[in-house]
Amino acid sequence: MKTIRLRPGKERSLQRHHPWIFESAIGKGGGDSGETVRVESSEGQFLGWASFSPQSKIRARMWSFDEKQRIDAAFFQRTITQAVRARKRLDVQSDGVRLIHGESDGLPGLIVDCYGDTLVAQFTSAGVERWKDVIANALLAETGLSKLYERSDASSRTLEGLTEVKGWLRGDGPTDLILQEHDWKLHLSIANGHKTGFYLDQRDSRARFASYTRRLQFQRVLNCFCYTGGFSVAALSGGAGHVTSIDSSGPALEIAAANVALNGFDANRATWMDSDVNASLRQFAQEGRTFDAIILDPPKFAPTVAHAERAARAYKDINRLAFKLLEPGGVLFTYSCSGGISADLFHKIVAGAGSDAGVDGFITDRMGGAPDHPMTIAFPEGEYLKGLVVMKR
Repeated sequence: MKTIRLRPGKERSLQRHHPWIFESAIGKGGGDSGETVRVESSEGQFLGWASFSPQSKIRARMWSFDEKQRIDAAFFQRTITQAVRARKRLDVQSDGVRLIHGESDGLPGLIVDCYGDTLVAQFTSAGVERWKDVIANALLAETGLSKLYERSDASSRTLEGLTEVKGWLRGDGPTDLILQEHDWKLHLSIANGHKTGFYLDQRDSRARFASYTRRLQFQRVLNCFCYTGGFSVAALSGGAGHVTSIDSSGPALEIAAANVALNGFDANRATWMDSDVNASLRQFAQEGRTFDAIILDPPKFAPTVAHAERAARAYKDINRLAFKLLEPGGVLFTYSCSGGISADLFHKIVAGAGSDAGVDGFITDRMGGAPDHPMTIAFPEGEYLKGLVVMKR
């Protein structure tokens, strides 16, 4: 068994069971891509077992902190069983659920979503890539399913020295599916959609928005960065009079329109704009248009803390414009999915946007990822999605 030894003082995060070891923390030792290595402190104390990634700045990811644990097929079967069974204890109002959420489930770099009878997996680290066949077999054995599609085409794989891979890993079948979520249905493509095909992490936020719409009787809703229209369908389900939805992807907007039709809503209650969000918000301001509710769910502006300053300016700008377009008493659902933006920083950004817009508001809800996308005590970086619901005063 190969060993890596940390520099003095670098063992503290591992003693708190944080799962990452950065390149700068390693004093000596190494291994092949994805190989399991023994991790020791500078004084030779055992700290855990990790997968080694010679090309990544996160040079090793922890499998276990138990010296007696063996990282073998049985380990992966047990870990996957625990994760899948944990989801069965959650109240997930959908036939789409995240079964494996990377580090939070003890499998760094592995994402697995289940859409009905189809599993979709992303292998984004060298460790899970090395154990891919074992993991695939364990997933099918635990779920009793036969179809597993691989979406290992995330750009983060290049940081691990891995090439992008997409296609059926086990079995085969249709890649265009229909998801049941709360009171509505949604089209998705596991082959071409974002992430594994859909944004399951916003499931509960969509339900919350439908609830607000129903209670406050929103008539004019604006959904920015709408993708395939999940929030738009939720708004219409809640009784919104009209929803204007903006995205820069024509194909996504076509699916969004199909989702409105799928749920039996009048097409005249929805307007689709293939446009830049910032430009559209400025245009609305010039035209004097206002809305009862606005959703801002932009893509990841800051993948790391290094991008936070530039991202903060982008978040502030779109929130400032949104505040100006809100009617008094209107509600803003605003989100950041950037890991480099903390919840505290995001709150400050939105506060600054309100100040620049000359408005104030009540924070009526704080939103996060759905419970099948868990964050653990030892891994706060898992809190990538954060949101605020602000009622304009």
